Amino acid sequence: MQRPHILQIGPYPAWDEEPLNQAFIVHRYFDAADKPSFLAEVGPRIRAIATRGELGASRPMIAACPSLEVVSVYGVGFDAVDLAACRERGVRVTNTPDVLTGDVADLGIAMMLALSRGVVGAQRWVHDGSWAAKGLYPLQRRVWGRRAGVLGLGRIGHEVAKRLAGFGMDIAYCGPTRKDFASNWEFIADPVRLAERSDFLFVTLAASPATRHIVNKDVIAALGEEGMLINISRASNIDEDALLDALEKKTLGCAALDVFEGEPKLNPRFLALDNVLLQPHHASGTVETRKAMGKLVRDNLAAHFAGQPLLTPVL
Repeated sequence: MQRPHILQIGPYPAWDEEPLNQAFIVHRYFDAADKPSFLAEVGPRIRAIATRGELGASRPMIAACPSLEVVSVYGVGFDAVDLAACRERGVRVTNTPDVLTGDVADLGIAMMLALSRGVVGAQRWVHDGSWAAKGLYPLQRRVWGRRAGVLGLGRIGHEVAKRLAGFGMDIAYCGPTRKDFASNWEFIADPVRLAERSDFLFVTLAASPATRHIVNKDVIAALGEEGMLINISRASNIDEDALLDALEKKTLGCAALDVFEGEPKLNPRFLALDNVLLQPHHASGTVETRKAMGKLVRDNLAAHFAGQPLLTPVL
């Protein structure tokens, strides 16, 4: 049987490229100089799209592949895939949840600690001779025992909250409904109220039209001059203009961010701030997790073409 033709939207690590090319006839969209002409040429043969969470699959791309059956996303986020177009065509969609949950939660906690304790600035203080010349580094803020809010207590939010509990923090969460497993944590239905009672606000929501800019100027104002916003979800969940205004005016204490609108070309206003910790969208960026993500992408494709149930379907 001939190997199925698939469209690969972005590069994967070498350990994923080899088995992908062994199992399928791979057409590398990201290498094409003239992408519309490339799609017009290979599109009719494409039965699957292998993409990444931030790259997705657009309606025109889906339309260019009339034989498309499945879109397999390397990442937990699938908001960049045009789900409406997939539904209209009966195209299945999968992602890679669970395998990256722990690493994403770890980075969120690491960012909280690094920003609260001034880890980056303190290293510069040592390297540039300030310790010897000026003395002790300015005092920072404690983490343990303080108030934390988790906006979105799904897989990643739950893992974040479990880690926060280890610091003896006073934890509350916000979501559509109470969670049975979260009886020790306070449920708050309103994001503004959650921000009001939080020193640290973690954004761990899945992105959707309903959550776009859910962290708006009111939520940011409620978090306040001493508050920290940590985003390890998707950039669209935060109103970036409102966030930048608050950081510049110091009406928000600080922010730790792993995702940005238009990344990797983030708004240059971020680069002028001294109260942000900026990360290059690498919350799942460990060797172990990336290998597991790549395998799950391939396993979903293999299951589909073998006529078996998809492992992690979202559509």
